[in-house]
Amino acid sequence: MRTLCASTLIGEFFVIGFAGLVAMQTSDLSAATVWTVSGIAMVLCLLLCGVLTRPGGVHLGWALQIALVAGGFVVPAMFFLGVCFAGLWWASVHFGRKVDEAKARFAAEAAPEGGAEPAG
Repeated sequence: MRTLCASTLIGEFFVIGFAGLVAMQTSDLSAATVWTVSGIAMVLCLLLCGVLTRPGGVHLGWALQIALVAGGFVVPAMFFLGVCFAGLWWASVHFGRKVDEAKARFAAEAAPEGGAEPAG
């Protein structure tokens, strides 16, 4: 799960940066405000990559997805991009967990019974 979710977060990192560039040109917000908000969101994307496996990591990711969609109030294209990335986030979490379960199942099947090494 971690790999899929981290890939989504890295993609969001770049999208947030580009949205910041658009917001500077099209909104009435100051450049300092735009880059403070964008910078915090970009740093959160990177930090979330490291805490995905900890309790609450996925929930923080969902909060970031909501913030991305809300970014549409400043850059209207973010409504669409935010929903797309929220879908990618859902898929990363859902299918990532299935992959993790399959890996654990295959590892358990490959392990020798009783934990003893075969005599050879």
